[in-house]
Amino acid sequence: MAPTPPPVGERPLLLDMLHVEKTFGRDIVALRDMNLAVNEGDFISLLGPSGCGKSTALRLISDLMHPTSGRIQWVGGHGRDDLGIVFQEPTLMPWATVAQNVWLPFRLRGQSYASVRDEILEALKLVGLEKFQNAYPRELSGGMKMRVSIARAMVTRPRLILMDEPFAALDEITRFKLNNDLLELKAKIGCTVIFVTHSVFESVFLSDRIIVMAARPGRVIRELVIDTPYPRSEEFRTSAEYAAFCRQASEALGDAIGVAA
Repeated sequence: MAPTPPPVGERPLLLDMLHVEKTFGRDIVALRDMNLAVNEGDFISLLGPSGCGKSTALRLISDLMHPTSGRIQWVGGHGRDDLGIVFQEPTLMPWATVAQNVWLPFRLRGQSYASVRDEILEALKLVGLEKFQNAYPRELSGGMKMRVSIARAMVTRPRLILMDEPFAALDEITRFKLNNDLLELKAKIGCTVIFVTHSVFESVFLSDRIIVMAARPGRVIRELVIDTPYPRSEEFRTSAEYAAFCRQASEALGDAIGVAA
């Protein structure tokens, strides 16, 4: 088990977005003057209305696209090799087994399956799918497919995992269970997470920092610190403290929608 990260204000810097802007075409401004300091051990949720640039921010951090202006700076010169990415859809290869799907990041680095088999099985064990290593995606439920996607993102033990609404298409019971599991996994591998969501309730349960964004153009309008310590349980979900944080996040989201209108 990784040690509990220090309080938000005391963590070393991992990544810095500095005055980042992204424009598509001549006049579609996806992001304007976005500044975001990502610290080691953070769990950050990007919360905001559709079209506010949350997914664009993840793509810029992952180097899948480049900013129009501004810069994204990794401390210590790290970069894409330190990233794991989980998309809204599991994006599994249907012809490959569960274990072969998790092998993909190593395969792209030229590493044979045999040389990393232990790491693959350990990742599957962490997400509770070690008995399904030889199954195919068509044989799995939606929640199990997402667990495979998470295992694939974390198998290389990246410093930063980017998650773009990974649980949005799942039913509420499965979503709650995967929220719980995600926090346990984060604690075990000691990574940093940036998580895109439209859900106030999910963002409060998971995060220690919520970045609220407004659209037209996409930008940060507020940051909320959720200072309830981890691990978080069902007791937190039903507490007055949780309800109060949800109200704050809902009010900030309402302000963001108002600004974007």
